[in-house]
Formats: sequence, C-alpha cells, structure tokens
Amino acid sequence: MPRRPVRRLAPALAALLPLFTHAAAAERPVKIGVLNDMSGPYADYQGQGSVIAAQLAIEDFAKQAGRPVELVSADHQNKTDIGASIARRWFDQDGVDLILDVPNSAVALAVANLAREKNKVFIGSGAGTAELTGKQCSPNTVHWTYDTWSLGHALAKALVQQGGKSWYFLTADYTFGKDLEGSAAEEVKADGGSVKGSARHPLGTSDFSSFLLQAQGSGADVIGLANAGDDTSNALKQAAEFGIAPGQRLAGLILNITNMPALGLKATQGVYIVTPYYWDLNDGTRAFAARYAARHPRHAMPNDMQAGIYSAVEHYLKALATVKEAGDGRAVVAAMKAMPTDDPIFGKGRIREDGRKLHPMYLLETKTPAESKGGWDYFKPVRTVPAEEAWRPLSEGGCPLVKG
Repeated sequence: MPRRPVRRLAPALAALLPLFTHAAAAERPVKIGVLNDMSGPYADYQGQGSVIAAQLAIEDFAKQAGRPVELVSADHQNKTDIGASIARRWFDQDGVDLILDVPNSAVALAVANLAREKNKVFIGSGAGTAELTGKQCSPNTVHWTYDTWSLGHALAKALVQQGGKSWYFLTADYTFGKDLEGSAAEEVKADGGSVKGSARHPLGTSDFSSFLLQAQGSGADVIGLANAGDDTSNALKQAAEFGIAPGQRLAGLILNITNMPALGLKATQGVYIVTPYYWDLNDGTRAFAARYAARHPRHAMPNDMQAGIYSAVEHYLKALATVKEAGDGRAVVAAMKAMPTDDPIFGKGRIREDGRKLHPMYLLETKTPAESKGGWDYFKPVRTVPAEEAWRPLSEGGCPLVKG
C-alpha cells in the first residue's frame, strides 16, 4: 500500500520536468564577451571604451531579452592564438553566448570561425576586414560598424574627385591594412587615378620617417594611411614634422575622433575621413555621447566602433526576445536579420543576408582651429553617403550564404 502514491507521483513529476527545464533555461544568464586590445596600439580606440558602451546597452535593454545578462571582457593582445584561446574558453567553459568587437582582422576571422563551429554569435565592431561578409561569411557572424571596403572606396572616391589622382600607401602589414589598401586602390584606379606604390610597416610602429620619405619621394598627390590607432597618429604627427602637407594630401583611412586630442587640428588640416558615427551629428548621437563620456574615466567621446558596440548589443538583446535558446547562435543571428535596426547611433538600417549591417556613412573634414569651439569639436560634415552606395554590392562579395 505505501508504494502506490510513489507510482502515481512519478508520471506527474515526469510531466513537469520539461517545464522546470524550460524555466531553468530561461533564467540562465546570457553572457556577452567584449574581446579587444586593452593594452596595445588600439587600446584607446576600442579597449575599455567598448566595455562601457556594452554595459550602457545592457542597462538600457536587458529587460527586453527576458533573462539576466552578464558582461565579461578580455585583452587579445593583437595575437591570433591568444584571441582564439580566450574565445574557445569563453564558449566551451564559461557559457559566453556572444563575442563582440575584436579589432585586428586576423583575430576576428579566427573568432568568427570558432563561433560558427560552436554555434555561438560573433559581432564585429572593431573588426575591419570585409572578408567577414565575403568568402568567409558565416550564419553566426554580423559585421556591424564599418569595413575596409566601405572606408577605402568611399574616401578614395571623394579625394579623386577633388583632384587626388595619384596615391601612395603606408600600410599596416597584416590582413586589415592590406584589405584597406586594396579597397582604396581599387577605387582610385576605377575613377581614373593611379597607385605609385606602398610601404608596409609592422603593427605598433613608432618611427615612420623612412616610410614617409618613400611616400614623399613618390610625388603622389595623396598619401593614404592604411592603418589605425596609434600607428595612424604617429604617422600623422611625423608627417606634420616633415612638412609633407599641403604639398601632398594625407588621407587617414581610419582616422577618428579618438586620434584627435593627441594630434590637434594644426597637424590634421584638410584631412577627410569616412565614418558611420560622429558624436556631434544630431541630437541622438550627442545624447549617447554625453552618457558615454560621463562614464568614461577620461570623459572621452566615443568613436564609431565604441558606439557600434552599443548599437549591436541593443539589437542583439531585442532579437533574443524572439528566440527560445540564446545558445543557438544561428537562430539568434537569423532573428537579428529578420528585424530592422533602428537606434539613435546609426538611425534606421538592416542586416543583409551576408551579415553586413547597413547604414549611411558620412564624409567629414577636419575643422580649422578658428572653426572649432574647443573640446571635442574636430570635424564638420561634408556629405552623407547613403547605405546603397556605402557598402560593397551583395553580388560582389562571394558570400556562400547569398543565393542566386
């Protein structure tokens, strides 16, 4: 007699088990990992600033995800093996669902491959290589803020139209720099210009004198800096010391607001940049920048890549509300692609089949010292590049996800 209640209870417990399992899964924290350069030449350009942007987005939108959200971060030291090792540990042991940012294209491609293998999500904001939406595209990857194709093509077209017909490149000697040079050179030639040569330099170069002398000796109209971070700043400082401008124009292919305090406007006169975000574009960009600067230890303004982290995390968390399992990376990315994007950072947009996030880009010119009101007032808008012009045509990328 005492055993009968046990027999009747067992089926009832079995029926309830899926409900308990579903509830436990719903309460499992979503873990987001910001992986970037925290101590090297890109530390100011992503670094802790990207972590701040991610935290702001989590504070604003975690409730929409329907589950708790945790944030972790790490320094990949611009080394592919270290970056891949951190990503593997995060995915395999620490329960991280999304890795984002990842400047340094070689590291980004390695993390993208791991995300695909583990069925997690990778969103590149600091990553530059257009291969992320080209032949190495993945159903687990979204490329958010910019890419080498867009920066190279848009800026080269603008300067060739202004008379910069011949170019010489100073290029960071790894995937990102080579992609950036290739995109700009392609546009220069397509618009009737010519490329007189290039000099490749190691990441983290402090002395650009020999490279600048080669560029100066080429007689090119434009010296294109196909590098980023401290490399761009050091090259521009030394170019000003050599008096290269105004005889030759300097094109900072990935110059942004973060470079400017150390450079100043006198060293960057007449320099054009292309970017999807500048803090002083409109009320929405200014409001986000004010919140970010209040949180930043040096009260710095965000650059486009740091702002892109906020935008990407916002959209990711909104998409999670429509997906049962945060650990199913392909399902999450599919949900992100199905939803239009809309935020005060980049405005309205969408994510294309190849994983390319689409939004307008802006051609900006450095202000003169007389035009600047001080502080972070460095650039003025010249032209809006609509999304349909700003990004590589879908048919030209070679992404296997694109049908037809």
